[in-house]
Amino acid sequence: MSNVADKFALYRGGMTKYAQQDFEGARADFEQALTIDPKFGDVHHSLAHVFDKLDEVDAALASARRAVELSPDEILAYTTLSVMCMRKGLITEAEDAKAKATQLQHEQDGAI
Repeated sequence: MSNVADKFALYRGGMTKYAQQDFEGARADFEQALTIDPKFGDVHHSLAHVFDKLDEVDAALASARRAVELSPDEILAYTTLSVMCMRKGLITEAEDAKAKATQLQHEQDGAI
């Protein structure tokens, strides 16, 4: 398999493990996918949720911020960032992320 196929296989595996509530297994798959492609925004987004489930709030926030950085047009990335900021008590950043998600949603709705 190519590295591209490997990273997607690891991503899918991580998503399956997450759905099965095997959060450590999901984390391992996602982190391995990032060794292949450190700029895989969806993996950073998914890792934010894994870290949240593992009660690693700082890591969840860092992953959510990286997901937004890599996928600046992804509504769900901003929504996740907003939630992780709320968990850390970063109210202004949480509100800014929510506002950006809302803005992107309105832009996409208008594009239809």
